[in-house]
Amino acid sequence: MPPFAVNEFSTLPASFEEDVASYRAAGADGIGICELKLLEGRETEQLRTLRDSGLRAASCVPAVPSILPLAALPGPESPEERLEAIISGMRRLAPFEPQAFVCLTGAADGEDEDAARQAVVAALRVLGEEAQRLGVPLGVEPMSARFRDGWTLSTTLDDAAELVAEADSPGLGLVFDTWHLCDTHDVAGAIHRHAESIVAVHVSDWREPTRGWCDRALPGDGVADLPALLEALDSAGWRGCYELEVFSDDGTFGDAYEDSLWKEPSAELARRGREAFLEMWRARNASVTASKAR
Repeated sequence: MPPFAVNEFSTLPASFEEDVASYRAAGADGIGICELKLLEGRETEQLRTLRDSGLRAASCVPAVPSILPLAALPGPESPEERLEAIISGMRRLAPFEPQAFVCLTGAADGEDEDAARQAVVAALRVLGEEAQRLGVPLGVEPMSARFRDGWTLSTTLDDAAELVAEADSPGLGLVFDTWHLCDTHDVAGAIHRHAESIVAVHVSDWREPTRGWCDRALPGDGVADLPALLEALDSAGWRGCYELEVFSDDGTFGDAYEDSLWKEPSAELARRGREAFLEMWRARNASVTASKAR
C-alpha cells in the first residue's frame, strides 16, 4: 500500500497534538500540517512531538494560504502583505521537513484578471526562490471550476502549470486534489503531462449534489472515480503521500451540516479515512488486474 497521510484540515476542531496522536493511532504514515495549529513559542516542542510519533510531514499549508484573497477566509487584503505572510509561514513550517508547501492563487474578485494574474506570477517567482532556499518545493493548487469565483485563477493542472511556467522558478510544483479536479477534461492525461511537477496529492470524494465548497466526503462516499485517479497517479510515477483532506462544515464557515465529518472525534475520522482510502486502492488494484487479464 502507498504512504497515507491526513491533512489537519480534515480534523479542524482538534489540536496539533491531538492530530498527531489520532493519525498515528489510525496507522497513517504522515500528517499534513496547517500552520494555524502551531502555537506561538511552542513550535520546538511541537516539532519534537511530531518526531517522537514517527509520522512524516506531508504537505504543509501556511496560515495565509493564497496570494490573492479568498472569499471565505479572513486575512490581509493586499498581495504584498499576503506574500509576506506566506513566506513567514513557510519559514515557520520548514523545520518540520515537509514534502511540500501548498499555495492557492486566490481570486481576482472583480479586479482586472490580467493584472491579478501578473500579481500571482510575480509572487510565485518570489515564493519559488524562497522554497528553493528552504529546500522544500511549493505546490500551486488548482481548484474546482464550480467554485472559481472568489477562490482561484486556475481550475486545471494545465492552468496551474502555465502559471508555474511563467514564474519560471525551480522551487515550484503542482498540487493534485481529487475533489477539485476529478471532473476536469482529460484528467488522466493532465496527470501524465505534469507528473514530474506534482509535489503533493490530496484525496477526498465529491458529494452529489454538493452543498458547497466545504462539503467533501470520505473516499468512496461520493461520485468521483477515485480508483481511476489513483491508477493515473501511480502509473505516472507518484510515490509520495496520498493525503486525506476533508472539509466538512460544522458551522465554522456558516453551514452547520448535521452529518459534518468535523463533528467526529479526530481518531475515528482518521481511522475511517484511512480505511476508506485503502478500499479505493484495493479497487484500483482490482481494476488494474482485470485490465491486464483481458
